[in-house]
Amino acid sequence: MDMPNIPAPSTRAFPTHTVETAPEAARPLLASVRSANGFLPAAVARTAESPAVLLQELALFKAFAATSLSALEREVVTMLVARTHDCGLCVAMHSAILARTGASPERIEALRAGTPLGEERLDALSAFAASVIERRGDVAPDVWARFLAAGFTRAQALEVVLGVAVYTLSTFANRLVEAPIDAPLLPYARAEGTAE
Repeated sequence: MDMPNIPAPSTRAFPTHTVETAPEAARPLLASVRSANGFLPAAVARTAESPAVLLQELALFKAFAATSLSALEREVVTMLVARTHDCGLCVAMHSAILARTGASPERIEALRAGTPLGEERLDALSAFAASVIERRGDVAPDVWARFLAAGFTRAQALEVVLGVAVYTLSTFANRLVEAPIDAPLLPYARAEGTAE
C-alpha cells in the first residue's frame, strides 16, 4: 500500500515573536517595524530570534533606501534578488510595494517574471544586477558598458552591490526561518505561499 506523501515537520521551528516575547534587544526594533507597517511581518518576527541580525538587516534596508538609485530602480534590484533566490515572500512583498507606489500591473508582472521591462535604463540595471550575482561582482564588460551608457555611475554600481547584499541577507534569512506570507501580502503571492 502506498503511503501518502506527508511532509516532515520542520526541524527549524523558529518562533514568530511578538514585541512582548522577543529577546529584549529586538523589542524596540519590532515595535518600530510594526508601527511603520501597521502589522508585524512574520519574517521580521522570526528573524528577531537574533537581535544582532535583525538590527543589521534593518540598518542595511535604510542604507539601500538612502542611495542615489530611484525607488523603482531599487525595486528592480530587489526583485531580481528575490527571483534569483526563489523567495516567494520577497516577490509578494515587493510586488505589494510596487503596487502601492503606482507601478503598472504590466511592469510588476515583468519584474516578477524577469522579462524585459521595455525601458533601456531599467533593463540595463537588471542585467547589471544579474551579472553582479552570477559573476560574484566581476561584471561582464559588455554589461558594464551598457550600464554606463544607460546613465548610471560607478558609485551607483557599488549601490547595486549594496542592494544585492542586503536582499541576499534578507532572502536567505526569510528562507531559513521559513517565513510565511503575511495576510496583507497574499494577493501578491505566488502559488507556493512561503519564502521557500
